Amino acid sequence: MAEKKVPEELPPAARLDPGPEPKGHALRYVLIGAFVLGVLAYLIPAMFMAGQVLPGTTVLGVDIVVLAVKADAALDTARSLAPAIGGTPVLSVASALRFTKAGVYPGDDPRSLAERTAELLDAPVVAGLHSLAAASLSHGKADGDALVCGDDPDAKTLALELAASVVSGRALDAGPLASARALEGLTAVIVNLNKRYRGHAGFRVTGLP
Repeated sequence: MAEKKVPEELPPAARLDPGPEPKGHALRYVLIGAFVLGVLAYLIPAMFMAGQVLPGTTVLGVDIVVLAVKADAALDTARSLAPAIGGTPVLSVASALRFTKAGVYPGDDPRSLAERTAELLDAPVVAGLHSLAAASLSHGKADGDALVCGDDPDAKTLALELAASVVSGRALDAGPLASARALEGLTAVIVNLNKRYRGHAGFRVTGLP
């Protein structure tokens, strides 16, 4: 069997084509953007096909939308695709960062990107996977845990299910959407660690049952 290749580049917007109903239960999602999670389509088979989510269309037949564009495009993307997304739950994974000579800092806005995204959509928004990078996923599941937060229990359950499929550790419920302020800030910490030690840092929570 030929080895699967990780997609080097995905279109700015991508749409799931559910195709035949998968055997058993499989979380169906649509990935918008290739930043950070461009290899999710590689890791989670039989759920993804590249396409376009355009204004005037509707996302159908999926459980969750993964908003994985760069931070500076996240709000404009959410605003333009709000009618297409409708009420489908959204997982926000981007983090606003400031790059300086002294190091990487969280963005200036006191609200998280996820909270600002939620103001633009009719759908419930959850946030998570901020400690993961494409490089960590390119050879399989990322080492460590994944943190997910949100105010909608059902949307958070879906996001936790997806998160659990891409890490070797656990997918953990980090509380309400306001926690995204800390989770997005965690990305800056991890980037600084990676730069200082030239590695691919992960995150693992200890002391939990």
